[in-house]
Amino acid sequence: MPQLLKVRNLQTQFFARDSIVKAVDGVSFDLNEGETLALVGESGCGKSVTAMSILRLIPNPPGKIVGGEIFFQGRDLLKISEDEVRDIRGNDIAMVFQEPMTSLNPSLTIGRQISEPMEVHKGITLKKGLLRAKDLLGKVNIAAPERRIHDYPHQFSGGMRQRAMIAMGLGCNPKLIIADEPTTALDVTVQAQLLELMKNLTREYGTALILITHNLGVVARYADRVNVMYAGRIVEKGTAHEIYDDPRHPYTIGLLKSVPQLDQDVKTRLVPVRGQPPDLSKVPEGCAFYPRCDFATERCRKESPVLETVSGNHEKACWIDVK
Repeated sequence: MPQLLKVRNLQTQFFARDSIVKAVDGVSFDLNEGETLALVGESGCGKSVTAMSILRLIPNPPGKIVGGEIFFQGRDLLKISEDEVRDIRGNDIAMVFQEPMTSLNPSLTIGRQISEPMEVHKGITLKKGLLRAKDLLGKVNIAAPERRIHDYPHQFSGGMRQRAMIAMGLGCNPKLIIADEPTTALDVTVQAQLLELMKNLTREYGTALILITHNLGVVARYADRVNVMYAGRIVEKGTAHEIYDDPRHPYTIGLLKSVPQLDQDVKTRLVPVRGQPPDLSKVPEGCAFYPRCDFATERCRKESPVLETVSGNHEKACWIDVK
């Protein structure tokens, strides 16, 4: 498949009065057309900041993209003008934000909000935009869309609001959708429905998807490839099959052990990853995961590992050969 997005050595930092927070610290990955890539990790590991950096939505001050390259269809998004980036946002790259209630405007109808990006980027009229909004609400399985386009966000449930956000993202037929924790605060049944919906829509429209989540179990059947992030860096990457069947980084193994499995004994206790993620303004020398790792050695404390190939496209950043 043709390459759609190429990120190289991306570095995004936030400048406080007496410290520098390295939220994204040298992240590199590729995304092909029509592919689903999952960014997985605990809160605060840099997933959302990576996504916001792609769209150049980092607030300045206090944040700034200090290095790297982001090529989208061959164009470096960090070198084009703000007007050019604004034309890409919502048009070629759409984003489904984590909290739809704070992303949707409470004073505008759902139909009006879905229609607006199409009016701005495609130049269609409000009337045509509302007709398209009705079709899109039907696509995301909202009943009676001809009536619901006139409702306000508070009249939708949490799952329906997230479906409306997905419909808004699809309005301009983007080449890439970034979904930032799209199933947060939803019950497991609705989570599964939304993820199945997004996967089916990406197949139908040929749209690439970056799925950001803290739960490895959520993306097992939906992602083609997985990047596991920790302390602003990618510590393991590979196909979903490689990551689930043969995890090689202690952090990935810890995340998998903390997710319940359908085939395990009901009395089996889940094993959480001990400790807390590091303060990104004071990342320890060596491997950032060292204080929490059960396999750590003296080398891990002193030297920071880089990604190295395990097999094929499977890579890990760990000094220990964990199997």
